[in-house]
Amino acid sequence: MFSGSIPALVTPFRGGAFDAPAFKRLVDWQIDAGTSALVPCGTTGESPTLGFDEHYRVIDCCIEAAAGRVPVIAGCGSNDTATAIRHMRHAQAAGADAALVVAPYYNRPTQDGLLAHFRTLAEASDLPIVVYNVPARTVTDIGAETMCKLAEIPSIVAIKDASGDLARVTIHRAGAGAGFCQLSGNDDLWLPHAAMGGVGCISVTANVAPRLCADFAAATAAGDWTRALALHDRLFLLHKAMFSDASPGPVKYALSRIHDWFDPEVRLPIIPASAASRAAVDAALEAAGAL
Repeated sequence: MFSGSIPALVTPFRGGAFDAPAFKRLVDWQIDAGTSALVPCGTTGESPTLGFDEHYRVIDCCIEAAAGRVPVIAGCGSNDTATAIRHMRHAQAAGADAALVVAPYYNRPTQDGLLAHFRTLAEASDLPIVVYNVPARTVTDIGAETMCKLAEIPSIVAIKDASGDLARVTIHRAGAGAGFCQLSGNDDLWLPHAAMGGVGCISVTANVAPRLCADFAAATAAGDWTRALALHDRLFLLHKAMFSDASPGPVKYALSRIHDWFDPEVRLPIIPASAASRAAVDAALEAAGAL
């Protein structure tokens, strides 16, 4: 259902409030640069610090700005199943194409608990679900066997896998079928993930280098591994720099270097990128030719 370069969009703030005009300009820039889908209200969008009304305003704004040009995969995850259902129902009513749903964090559910959580979401809404597995943030890991069981649910159409375990691409392909959509959740592992059967990446780097990431995605889809490797090498320092400090501090700083209309403001407990991080971002932007 989804493939290519898919940015996990930042949420611009100005003076403590959501900067809707900047967000719309960001969406337009992304689409013009070849981005294939958009993810508002993911972790990179600072969703933990968005209240309900603000969360929904960001989703609505993204859908309105995209205007049907590319799919919108709305961030709907929560560690409270009822809240995730609420998010999904709003996203579906607003016109989102799918929901990105992270494994419940902090609660540490069992594998059976994860199955029950996602099955309940699928029963409560017919919005397609992209399961997000990121154990470094959630502690709970959606095991490969569990993911294959989830893939049997018709509305669970994809996984964003940030486990770092590349063997799972093959395990998921064997257990969920070659047609099940596998997206990398790690920019620096996008190349090997694609070589093993992945079809794209929900990316942080694509926020700041959308054309390069779209070109990279096109090269992997075409099986042009020589070009893909060259683009990977060009982007690699940028992949690393995006996490040289707590995200999304570095990516927001990078966007402020590229666009004079973008403010790098973040919300506590995230703080602005440190001097060392800013230097790493500047060097990476130069290396990638993104400035």
